[in-house]
Amino acid sequence: MVLYLSSQKFGEKTEYLREWIKEHDNKILLIYNALDAKGTEKINNNVKDDIFLLEQIGFKIDILDLKKYFDEKDKLQEIINNYSSICVMGGNVFVLRQAMKYSGLDEIIKKFINRDFLYIGYSAGCSVLSKDLGVFKSVDDPIGFYDKDKIIYNGLGLINYEFIPHYKSNYHKAHLIDEVVAKCKKEKIDYKALTDGEVIIEKLN
Repeated sequence: MVLYLSSQKFGEKTEYLREWIKEHDNKILLIYNALDAKGTEKINNNVKDDIFLLEQIGFKIDILDLKKYFDEKDKLQEIINNYSSICVMGGNVFVLRQAMKYSGLDEIIKKFINRDFLYIGYSAGCSVLSKDLGVFKSVDDPIGFYDKDKIIYNGLGLINYEFIPHYKSNYHKAHLIDEVVAKCKKEKIDYKALTDGEVIIEKLN
């Protein structure tokens, strides 16, 4: 599996994505559930923007709503098996984590570590891959959107650092991002803080 981790949208290394399409195919699943608590209008606007950007890169996009697969992991697995890439949008990392848990996407992704598979994420779509989501409490409200009594603080743990997006960027919660970085430094937590535009590409095996 290859992780394409961006602070905001698809960043400065989109040529890598174009090369991926040449060597694989251009079908991709777009997952928007990190925005579920924001309402339909926000979801629609952001999805529309991301579809445009992904099409500019060369992808053919299908929308995936994880809510339709809560407690239906096998059905979700069948769908994802038909794709070589997914894109996980930003939003609230705690909402996204619940959606991944209840749909089984968290377990499915881990099965793909040794496959020729591309995971694109930005903002919360990357942070959710960290080990401990607790460091993000000051930035994202730790709400249990689908189940208020089951907030999940354990990330997927596919990366061995905290992915901190929007660092020193034109972001409305920039001061809170600074606090997260300061907390990681103080508590000696491994982290990588990215400015908007920056991208990390990692290969897992």
